[in-house]
Amino acid sequence: MKLYITLLRESLLFAIQALRVNRLRTVLSLLGVTIGIFAIIFVFTLVDSLENSIRGSIESLGDNVVFVQKWPWTFGQDYPWWKYINRPMPDLDELAFIEKKSKYAQAACFMIGQMGTADYKDNAFENIELAAVSYDYHRVKDLQLAAGRYFTFSESEGGRPYCIIGSDIAGVLFGGGGNPIGKTIEVKRQKMKVIGVFQREGESFLGNSQDQQIYIPVNFARKFTDINSPRVNPFIMVKALPGVSNRQLIDELTGIMRGVRRLKPKADDNFALNQTSMLTNTFGKLFDVLGIVGGIIGGFSILVGGFSIANIMFVSVKERTGLIGIQKSLGAKNFFILFQFLSEAIFLCVLGGLFGLLIIFLLTMAINATGSFYVVLSSYNVFIGLSLSVIIGTISGIWPAYKASQLDPVEAIRMN
Repeated sequence: MKLYITLLRESLLFAIQALRVNRLRTVLSLLGVTIGIFAIIFVFTLVDSLENSIRGSIESLGDNVVFVQKWPWTFGQDYPWWKYINRPMPDLDELAFIEKKSKYAQAACFMIGQMGTADYKDNAFENIELAAVSYDYHRVKDLQLAAGRYFTFSESEGGRPYCIIGSDIAGVLFGGGGNPIGKTIEVKRQKMKVIGVFQREGESFLGNSQDQQIYIPVNFARKFTDINSPRVNPFIMVKALPGVSNRQLIDELTGIMRGVRRLKPKADDNFALNQTSMLTNTFGKLFDVLGIVGGIIGGFSILVGGFSIANIMFVSVKERTGLIGIQKSLGAKNFFILFQFLSEAIFLCVLGGLFGLLIIFLLTMAINATGSFYVVLSSYNVFIGLSLSVIIGTISGIWPAYKASQLDPVEAIRMN
């Protein structure tokens, strides 16, 4: 063991000496490995960060919630939109029927959404989403309020002009220190009293962050909006009881919806029952493709870097041929020479990989500083980068190292 440690130390000293003597050649050789590791790991890092953000946004919808809608959450070139365009929209009567008939539902609610501008005195917040919900929305989705309260049952059923606003809207309309509770704002020419403020969620890739949303009772919204219009995208959310799978709930809802819409046994469903796993699977396939593309792009760069490392190792063997002859004449074994040059190649590749990882780390800090997207260089990706560097060094250095180990000591000294 002590012999291998000594051998490794001497190999590292040789590698460092090679860096000092041939700096330009070494830098150019390492450039391919650095670019390759950077390309692969940076793509993996971006894909992982994007996937985590999207998965977080999807999970916020609820993994035990089924959405009764007109359009299914499926994508692709074969999307038969002509089958869905004439479907009826879900309505409040169907919500009542589900609440009455379902044995697997813990809670169900109705929801619509439309865009608008929120005004308070001289302040305005454009492009907010005005979401109208039935009373049980807070039972379907876990709501976190920073201030105030949720609607009471009588306020929701009576269609009182009350609202709960997102944190971004509260900050713009009322300033950093203003208290929104009890104030009256105006949206779509409708005055409404603020009774609550949501906790800040942060940006969502699905556009469902509550930070820029205003919630009102659906019975208030129906006074100035057609809640059955396709423009407001009405849908029903149904949350499963604990221990009930989404599959069981979907099977039950299929029967309930077919019954309420009086569909014949052989007729196709004229509704869609969506769940978050459909989005997760779709995005998962996209991320797999992105990872493969990034791997191919980085693979070509690494291939060039591997040839560069092999070239520098052949040059290094040629320059140190005399030294190899002296070492072997003094009793150095073949594996000693092979390990010496192989460890040097691995050291050079790991050094190039570390430079690539350093560039990625600095880029992640710069991206995170903007606040628009949070990127994390995970320890797993660092491990992958270093492992690839070791593999590249091993593959690139094994043949030059083997050639060096097979040199005849007399011929090696004479060639020098």
